[in-house]
Amino acid sequence: MKFFSGFCLSNEKDVFKEYLEDNEFVVAGFSKGAQDAVDYAINSNNRIDKLQLLSPAFFNYSKKLVDINLNAFKKDKRKYIDTFLSKAGLIKENDKWRFENYYLDVNYNCNEEELLSLFTFDWEKIKKIKDIKIEIFLGEYDKIIALKKAEEFFSNFGEIYFIKKANHFLRS
Repeated sequence: MKFFSGFCLSNEKDVFKEYLEDNEFVVAGFSKGAQDAVDYAINSNNRIDKLQLLSPAFFNYSKKLVDINLNAFKKDKRKYIDTFLSKAGLIKENDKWRFENYYLDVNYNCNEEELLSLFTFDWEKIKKIKDIKIEIFLGEYDKIIALKKAEEFFSNFGEIYFIKKANHFLRS
């Protein structure tokens, strides 16, 4: 399986092991990584049978809201990311981000251009994906994405698994 990590994250794949299908013909991504997984599926010549999108970063932000986020990121990147992760459902413990039994690698190596692309991703290009089964996993209490709009949009392209009482990391 090819897995794409979320914005400013790495090695969080294990957090989602109960949802992921470990098969060489599966491509998966979490949050921003779901956007990267879609781009990969569109541009790859490799065989892909299934695309798994975990809490895909689907936003419905105005330019003003995007600018506010970019300015906050520029002002204090670490604080911005820490606030995002806290809102997404993680707990900081001993200066490490912890989720259940997992510690996530938050590398803070992300940049403003990546954040802008996160908010302005053109999800319409998912229409280019043919002959690949698409699974979308959404958390009922996800405070990060435009949940209702995401559910409405993705229902046209694949099977949606709506995880009850779950946050952005698909945990309650």
